[in-house]
Amino acid sequence: MGSADGNVRVCACRARNKGRARSAAQAVQVARATFDLDDPRLGTALANHALCLAERDGDNAGRLLREATGIWRRNGPWVETMTAPRSARSSLFHLRMELRHRETYEENWRIKWRDMAKDALRRVAGTADPAPIDPERAAAALAAWQRERPAMLNDTRKLMAAVRLLLM
Repeated sequence: MGSADGNVRVCACRARNKGRARSAAQAVQVARATFDLDDPRLGTALANHALCLAERDGDNAGRLLREATGIWRRNGPWVETMTAPRSARSSLFHLRMELRHRETYEENWRIKWRDMAKDALRRVAGTADPAPIDPERAAAALAAWQRERPAMLNDTRKLMAAVRLLLM
């Protein structure tokens, strides 16, 4: 699933950056075939495709945006089952602290993840009329993602991709 995850995000973002609705539609097809119905990456693919269609197919764009909003609203269980990353620390002390207090460590990650998901839901649900994609914003989102994405494909990276590449 790792390569499909990366392909969907890169294909969709590039497509929207250039305004090519056909490529965005292909990215949505891959997302629908790959991701669960509560996966925020599917919500992002649908929302971004709605932006691609905003100028020429407002009815379809509105439908996709409502579907994306529903997915972002339903992703609570998906977020709750995410696994906190085990990351290298600067010292043995930090590693021991993480091992001793794993539940607290995981809950701190969950707080961050919930906040990220709430922000994305606010952005999607707050878009009543999808506007065409701003190419500069799309390019900036893709550049920021390529610069800041975590090296490991884990749950945090999946959620970050969905939130960072949401072009609303």
